[in-house]
Formats: sequence, structure tokens, C-alpha cells
Amino acid sequence: MTQNDTIYALSSGPVPAGVAVVRVSGPLCELVVETLAGSVPPPRKAVLRSLHDRQGDFIDSGLVIYFPAPHSFTGESCAEFQVHGSRPVIKKIFAEVAKLDGVRFADAGEFSLRAFHNGKMDLVEVEGLSDLISAETEMQRRLAVEQSKDGVSQLYETWRRRLIHARAMLEAELDFADEDDIPGSVSQTVTDDLCDLSREINEFCKKASLGNIIQNGYQIVIAGAPNAGKSTLLNYLVQRDVAIVTEVAGTTRDILSVKMDIDGFAVHLLDTAGLRVSSDIVEQEGIRRARQAMEDSDLILYLSSQSDTDRDFESLDGNVVAVASQTDRFSENRFGNVFISVEDKTGIDSLLNVIKGRLPSVDSRDDLLLPGKERHLNFLQAAIFALNRSLETPIIELKAEYLRDASNQIGRITGKIDVEDLLDVIFSQFCVGK
Repeated sequence: MTQNDTIYALSSGPVPAGVAVVRVSGPLCELVVETLAGSVPPPRKAVLRSLHDRQGDFIDSGLVIYFPAPHSFTGESCAEFQVHGSRPVIKKIFAEVAKLDGVRFADAGEFSLRAFHNGKMDLVEVEGLSDLISAETEMQRRLAVEQSKDGVSQLYETWRRRLIHARAMLEAELDFADEDDIPGSVSQTVTDDLCDLSREINEFCKKASLGNIIQNGYQIVIAGAPNAGKSTLLNYLVQRDVAIVTEVAGTTRDILSVKMDIDGFAVHLLDTAGLRVSSDIVEQEGIRRARQAMEDSDLILYLSSQSDTDRDFESLDGNVVAVASQTDRFSENRFGNVFISVEDKTGIDSLLNVIKGRLPSVDSRDDLLLPGKERHLNFLQAAIFALNRSLETPIIELKAEYLRDASNQIGRITGKIDVEDLLDVIFSQFCVGK
């Protein structure tokens, strides 16, 4: 299996479906089109053709589009067959294409890998495309779109070029200090710019938490005493019975997690064991897990019981909202930031508004210029470390070497420097046909 092979795969969703798209890319692309459709259509024009096998038997009719190199997704000659999404149709097309020497079924992510190798996308854009395909919420879509464009990549490239320029200035001062056309000292100018750059990258890295919330979800723990209405609230919010609700205290033992979409964010709601002193070892473990989940959460909804002295939430650290639940049954002397009754369907909108107010604010596209992956953050932090070492040392040779390392760390994010060991990991996460 080499880059010279011509590859094919189903690029649309699983069959059966109304329409299926078979993608082909590689040097034998035109031969594949001629074999199935008789001749190659004009570039970038959708043409209705009848597809036949080698014996001339009719397979299906569909649209054929040809993209000559380098003006295609992969940078190679590509073709797409838009046919009816029938399993026998796709199976027959694949069987005919597979008979051609030098043509094989694509590996997962191989079309995008070829686009990367041919300079059509860098690694940041590739990862953004992968995230766009798998996006489940509006915020995930918006973040993926920004990553799949070249805005973030341009920012990384600007930083890399600034580091390279600073290194060049230092080496010029070191190597040509006696030449008349070299300034007497550029160290201060370089230092000022590097200090600014260090602050810029640091501020950028602080936005990684927003990216993590968008991609992995905002975690909300529903906590409180037994029978405070935690499972009832969870079931109501997700509009289905996912948690067992009984009058028996301690029904919930393990953590139950359900995902929902709130204002475009993926929100994970965690129903937890009631907090109390218990001699039951199973319930004790459930309570331990509940407290651990509370420590790891982005927000705690602490449901107070009917007791007016129930103020345990005040000892909690972190982002806590006190929710006075079951107000249809216990309405006197209650304390809470929000008062709700699932039975009467009151206060739920207020609670949702409170949750929405705690979600991160994303007012503009600039807010989504952030490290899109953990590996981005790791390389940026390594670059900051090398950059700061350069600023600390008085030895010009060491300054230049640290700057070389810093620029290489940023180059690894987009794939400009030494990233062969990352490629299999990144592209194996793609679906076949992309």
C-alpha cells in the first residue's frame, strides 16, 4: 500500500440510503471513471451517466463528477459517483473497481492524509474537519469550523515566523558583529518582541479550558441528601425515565450520566448517590463517588431537602447552585438560589436560565481561536518553556538554540516539523471515505 495507489471508498453515510457517494482518488482515477461510465466528463461538472460492468451489464445511473489534479480535495485526480444508496449497487461498483490493478480500498482517513501530504490542509485543519464530521452540538460545529479553516493555523505560523526571525537576528549579531550593515545590538528589540510573544501564547493557552468544555462537555452534578428529588429532576430535564425513582432513600448507588444540549453546549448531567452517613458499604462507595464527581464538576446543583437547616452546600468548594426542590410538598422555611417543583412544573425554566448563565460566553469568532486539541496545548506549553529559557539566558548561542526549539514545537502543531509519529494516530480516527 503506497501513496501511488488509487484508492476508493464510500464517502457518504452507511447504506441503505437515498443517495450514496463513492469517492476515488489517485493516478488511475480517469481509468476508473472510464471503466464504469464509459468516458471522463468535463472537469468539475456533474454529468448524469449510466454505469456498467465490464460485460456491459447495467449497474445504476447517477451523477459523475471529475476533479483533475491539483484542484481537488486530495490534490490528486479525484472522482465522485453519486448513485442510489443500495447495498447491492455499492457492492457491485466496489467489485468492478477492485478488479483494476493498482486500485484498492482506502484506509481510514486516507483521503485526508493525502490532502495533508499534498499541501491541501495542515494538521490543524485536518483535525478540525474530523471534529466537524463528528460534531453533535452547535458549539462543537462552530469550533470545528474555525479549526478547519486556516485562521488558527495562520496564528501558529505567525508565531513560528516571529521566533525564526528573532533567532535570525541573534545569529546575525553573533556571526556578523563586525560588519557595518549589521546593527550594533538587536538584543533589546528581540527581547521586547519575545516578551510580547510569550504573553500572547500564554493568554492563548488560557482559552484551552473553553475548548475542552465545548468538545468534551460541561459537567453538572446533581447532588444532595437522599430523597431530595435528584433523580426526578434528571428524568424531567432529559424528558425520559433514565433514573429509578422511589420513596426508598438511597436508591441511587452509582453515578448515572446523561448528555443533553443546552444553548449549543454538550452538557453532562450526573445523578449521584444521596449524601448522608451510612453503614452500607455499597452506599458508602456511591457517596464517595458522588463527592469525587462534585470535585471534578463544572457546576453543582445542590438540592436541599425539606429541612430548613440543610445548608451542607455552603461547605462545598466550587461552582454551586442551591436548588430548593419539591416546593409543592415542602414550601415553608426553605433556602435556595432557585425554587423548583417537578410535580407542578414550576421553577424549571429559572433553573435552566441559571445553568445557561454559568455556561461559557462565546460572543464572537475570535473567542473560538483557541487550542483545539490537547496536543496543541502540550506543544504550545513546550514552546513557552523554551521561549522563556531563551529570555533568561545571557548567552546568545543558547538564546538562538532555545528559539529554534520553540519554533519547532509550534511547527509540530500544524505538521511543518517532524510529525510522522503523529500521523497514524490522527488519521486513524477518521471514518473510511474521508
